[in-house]
Amino acid sequence: MMKLTTSQIQRLSEKILNEWKKQNLITFKVDEKVVLKTIVDTITDNYKQEDLLDREIMGMIDELQRQHGDEFQRHKMFPILKTKLAKERKLIL
Repeated sequence: MMKLTTSQIQRLSEKILNEWKKQNLITFKVDEKVVLKTIVDTITDNYKQEDLLDREIMGMIDELQRQHGDEFQRHKMFPILKTKLAKERKLIL
């Protein structure tokens, strides 16, 4: 999975904000810096939630593998569980 660095998240957030401004999709009621910080925080929080989800899934997969032994295919189960849990929790991946 690709993870973004803090500087990449910052640049991505700036590009999003600039695109919104260019397309007149946003009207500022607060300073632009506040909006930019909100975008950065939202992306960062989403990555943290995804990381927690990944850890939880790995724990579930470990337990399933203990129950089912060698015939269990971790690499096939991970994306299935991740998609299902993300949808249930309304997370955007």
